[in-house]
Amino acid sequence: MPSLKMTMPSDVPDSDPVSEALQRLDAVLARLEASVTRRLEAEAAPDDRDAELSLLGEDRSRLAAALDAASARLAQVEATSGEVGSRLDRAIAAVAGVLERH
Repeated sequence: MPSLKMTMPSDVPDSDPVSEALQRLDAVLARLEASVTRRLEAEAAPDDRDAELSLLGEDRSRLAAALDAASARLAQVEATSGEVGSRLDRAIAAVAGVLERH
């Protein structure tokens, strides 16, 4: 970034109010330039918060996929459980029928 330093004419005495104002302006411009440089550097560097949010997003996606898989597995287990229950009921009825006949 180019420097914004003001130059004073050599024929202006140092105690002149204009000279003092120019010196104060030079100081303010130097601070502004340093502030802008720091801001640009900060925006160019990745922020830890952004990295953390990215990791949280990845974790959320991974957990959502795991939840979907677990939900599908639970539905499969519930269906199998219902089928096993029906088969047991039929087997119990068959055994009971055999025992009644003998």
